[in-house]
Amino acid sequence: MKKNETGKRFAGAARVTLGLFAVMMAGGFSLNLAHAQESYLNKEELFTERDLTQTADLSEAQTFTLKDGADVHITKEGVYVLNGSAENATVYVEAGDEEKVQLVLDGVSITNEDFPCIYVKSADKVFLTLASDSSFTVTGDFVKDGETKTNGAVFSRSDLTLNGTGLLEILSTANGIVSRDDLKVTGGSYKIQAASKAVSANDSICIAGGKLALKAGTDGLHAENEDDNTLGYVYISEGSFAIDAEDDGIHGTSIVQIDGGNFQISAAEGIEGTIIQINDGTLDISGWDDGINGAHKSDAYSPKIEINGGEINIVMSGGDTDAIDCNGDLIINGGKINLTAASGFDYDGNGQYNGGTIILNGQQLDSLPNQMGMGGGFGGNWGGSMNGRTGGSMDGSMDGRTGGSMDGSTNGRTGGSMDGSMDGRTGGSMDGNMNGRTGGHGGKR
Repeated sequence: MKKNETGKRFAGAARVTLGLFAVMMAGGFSLNLAHAQESYLNKEELFTERDLTQTADLSEAQTFTLKDGADVHITKEGVYVLNGSAENATVYVEAGDEEKVQLVLDGVSITNEDFPCIYVKSADKVFLTLASDSSFTVTGDFVKDGETKTNGAVFSRSDLTLNGTGLLEILSTANGIVSRDDLKVTGGSYKIQAASKAVSANDSICIAGGKLALKAGTDGLHAENEDDNTLGYVYISEGSFAIDAEDDGIHGTSIVQIDGGNFQISAAEGIEGTIIQINDGTLDISGWDDGINGAHKSDAYSPKIEINGGEINIVMSGGDTDAIDCNGDLIINGGKINLTAASGFDYDGNGQYNGGTIILNGQQLDSLPNQMGMGGGFGGNWGGSMNGRTGGSMDGSMDGRTGGSMDGSTNGRTGGSMDGSMDGRTGGSMDGNMNGRTGGHGGKR
C-alpha cells in the first residue's frame, strides 16, 4: 500500500465497519441476527473511470518488441505497447510510488523458465490492457527476487487492473496472476491454468466484467491479507466465470459479495468466506465438500451467509457434505435456490427464511431445515446420480441434468467439455472460444 493511499484505505475500512455496526444496532447489537439487505461493498467506490475504460490512449505511447533473453525495464509513468515473442524475458515496471503505468498487450508471447513474464516492482498502479491475443508461460520452479517470492506469471507488488478486449492465456507452475495489493478485472478474456491459485491478491479482488476460465490446483480466485483481517475480500458485479479448482472456487478471507455475473464452478468448496452476500447473478456450483461455506476465516467479522437474489443451483457429491454451510447465521431474503445434496443446509447460528424460493432435492420448502436432506426426488444412489432427476452418472455428470461428463463439463447442462468450454452451456472450445471493484476498502484509485 502506498503512503498516499493510507488515508483512503482507513476511511474505506471505517465505512465498512460503520456499516456493519449499523446493522448490528438494528438487530439488537448482533450482526448475525440482523435482517439486512444493505451491501457491504459499493461498486461506485471500487472502480475508477480508467479502470473501466477498455482501450488505451496511444497518442504518446512507446512500443517495445520483445526478444529472447532481453528484459524490458519501464521506470516512469506512461503508456507502453508490448508485442513480439520471447523466451526468458521479463517486463519490469519500476516506477515511482505516485506514477501510473499502462501496459498494452498487442500480441505478445513470453515463455520463461523460472521468473514472471510481467514483474511490477513499484508503481502507484499498473493497468494491463489486452489489445489482442497474448500468452504468458512459466515452465519451471520460480526463483526469488531477494526476499520476494515471485510466484506468478504476472506478479505485481502494486495495485493491478486488468482490462481490454483481447485474450490472455497463462500457464504457470505456481500462480497465474498475483497482486500484493488490490487486483481489479473489468474487461478482457482470460484462460489461466495454474498449479496453485489462478488469480490471487492480498487486499482484494474486484471484478466488473470480463470472461475468466480458470483451472487451479488450489483456488480459482483467492484474496487474503495476513496482516489486516478486514481486507482480503472479493467483489463481483459482472462477468462470466468457468472455474475448476481443487480447493475453493472463490475464496475471500473477509467478505465475498456477488452482485451479478454467470458462474460455473466445480470445486471442493464453491465459495468460501467469513461473510458471503449474494445479491444477484446465476451460480451453478458442483462441490464435494461445501457448496457455499461461511466460516471463521477472519476474526474481524462473524460468519454469515445472506442471499438476497439471484439464481443458485448447487449439486453436491455424496458423503458428509452440505450445499450451504455457515458457522454463523444464514439469512435468505430472496432469489431462487435449487439444491441437490444429502444435507441442504447446516448453520450454527440462526436461520431466517424471509423470501425467495428454495427447492431441496426436488421439493419446495416453506421453512429452513438444518443438517438434513429431503428424500423423495433425490432418486438413485450417489454412485450413479448427482441429481436423481436424470440418473446421470456421478463420474459423468456435474449436475445430473443432462449427464454431461464431469471431466468434460463445468456445468453439465450441455455436456460441454471443460477442456473445450468456458461455460458448459455452449460447448464451445476453451482453446478456441473464451465465451464462457476496489481499491481496498479505501475506494477509488
